[in-house]
Amino acid sequence: MNTPLLELRAVDYAYRAEHPILQNVNLCLSAGERLALTGANGSGKTTLLHLIVGLCKPTRGQIIAFGKLRQTEADFWEVRIKAGLVFQDADDQLFCPTVAEDIAFGLFNLGKTTHEVERITQETLDILGISDYAGRITHHLSGGEKRLVALATVLAMQPDILLLDEPTTGLDEQAQARVVQILQGLPQAMLIVSHDRDFLQQLTGNVMRINPCST
Repeated sequence: MNTPLLELRAVDYAYRAEHPILQNVNLCLSAGERLALTGANGSGKTTLLHLIVGLCKPTRGQIIAFGKLRQTEADFWEVRIKAGLVFQDADDQLFCPTVAEDIAFGLFNLGKTTHEVERITQETLDILGISDYAGRITHHLSGGEKRLVALATVLAMQPDILLLDEPTTGLDEQAQARVVQILQGLPQAMLIVSHDRDFLQQLTGNVMRINPCST
């Protein structure tokens, strides 16, 4: 039996003891599997994605990623390479002067050569249909354009898992259709947070609903 890429076992999370966000969450994601995460605003969907990459720590339970229990900050370094998170707010993800530099940043951190970085950056821009964005100033982009660039920064890293937090927010109909087409053709496992049922139905029938905690 293949080892799952990701397991959450009885995970709780609370900002404060009297304010629980997630309670007894169990999740298992295997290679190539796609899982939609749904639920009301404030139910903890985004928090769950942040827990997976170690941006916050569970108050109880275990996170097992790529066959290893992850507890310390150092444990999550590998996870952040192999599990690419596309943030709900693209401004949290983009910080370089130009689009090409934003995509290249993570690749250089992986030790890629300049030639490899240039090739992968261009290929990623081409795949998303935004090759003309390369030299544009990132903070001058529209919200929808920034979201496509944020997705590009993650896809360029070729992670094993894609963690997508409302990936179609701000996209027009044409751009959304392009994103659906791209995601449908990718081999990676995916956890997808979205309120867009039509979007989710085009990618997976596997749905996990997260209910708000009672306090």
